[in-house]
Amino acid sequence: MSIKLNNVRLSFPSLFQKAQFEGADTKYEATFLLDKVKHADVITQIEEAIKGRIASDLKGAKVARDKLCLRDGDEVEYDGYAGHMTLKASTKKRPLVVNKDKTPLTEQDGVVYSGCYVNGIIDLWAQNNQFGKRINATLLGVQFASDGEAFSSGGSSASVDDFDDLDNEAF
Repeated sequence: MSIKLNNVRLSFPSLFQKAQFEGADTKYEATFLLDKVKHADVITQIEEAIKGRIASDLKGAKVARDKLCLRDGDEVEYDGYAGHMTLKASTKKRPLVVNKDKTPLTEQDGVVYSGCYVNGIIDLWAQNNQFGKRINATLLGVQFASDGEAFSSGGSSASVDDFDDLDNEAF
């Protein structure tokens, strides 16, 4: 069962290229920020779906909170996460990424970025293998909804104003 997330904030998007971890490509992924008040209904829907997956696919096994795709943003030290639930979703196959008018987007368009608002579609699934029991979310697609204040990337570029004018300096 897919779940649609409307007008949520996007964080750590790797929608056009797979995220890299220790030099190896992993998956396409994104973290969605759901306001605890504004998105209370969909948060409840996700929590119920998680409970359903645990009951049916994991036979009611105990699953630690840190093994769920839905987490409390108040427990994370990132700007903009307080007051939100976070949902991390990933996929091995490139997800659909579209603009407001449903036209496909590319990375070069520069429309989707960390901090913008999007609609997302995810699907929950239970993992039960040698790596443990978890409830994960598959990232199916993202639609740009509106601009938002960009999150700091931590690796921004320098500005020309950061440098001194050396035109008349001798070395």
